Parts: sequence; C-alpha cells; structure tokens
Amino acid sequence: MPQLTMRGVNITEVMKISTALIDELAQICRCSRDNFTIDCLSTTSIQDGAIVPTFPFVEVAWFDRPRDIQDGVANAITNHLLTTGITEVEVAFKVYRETHYYANGQPFMVKAGPPVFD
Repeated sequence: MPQLTMRGVNITEVMKISTALIDELAQICRCSRDNFTIDCLSTTSIQDGAIVPTFPFVEVAWFDRPRDIQDGVANAITNHLLTTGITEVEVAFKVYRETHYYANGQPFMVKAGPPVFD
C-alpha cells in the first residue's frame, strides 16, 4: 500500500522506470519503498467491433492522504510514464478506509492514536 495498477502501458517500459518511480513516490509519501506495488494488467480494448489500443490509465489504491501528497504522486506517475513515449496518461485514486482494511485477518487501523498510512 499504495498499490499502483496500470493498463495500456508497455510492461517493459514500466520495468525501466519502476525503480526511479518508487524512489520518488516513497519520498513524496514519506514511507518505505517496500510499501509500494506496481501491477501491469494486460487488457484488450474494443471499440466499434475492433480491437483498439488501450488508453494509458493508472489507479492508485491507498489510504487517504493530503491533497499536496496526492498531487505529487499523480505528477510523479505521469512524468515517469511520459518518459516511456506515451503522450497522455490518466491517474485516479481509490481510497481505502482504515476501518475496512485487514492484513492477515487483523484490522489495519490503530485503535489509539492517529491513522496508520503505511
């Protein structure tokens, strides 16, 4: 957590940028590198009865963070992906509530103190 799910991007290109991207994201989010995952989905997009290229899209699933951190994450992802040669990418955030997230069957939320962000 955070979990990045990408579609419409070349997996080989993502592999090339993954180290620098995670380094930057860890710095922005002020958490360790091992908190991040990147998954590249193979998808088939169809329009008007034909297979068409899948639009580059990244979904970030995480616990809610302040707007400046969210903006920094969106910009970092976008900037790194643009270096791969794609010309446009969209980034969306899916927010998990700490009270609804479990790890190994145990609630992730700390009952006393501030929320845990990872």
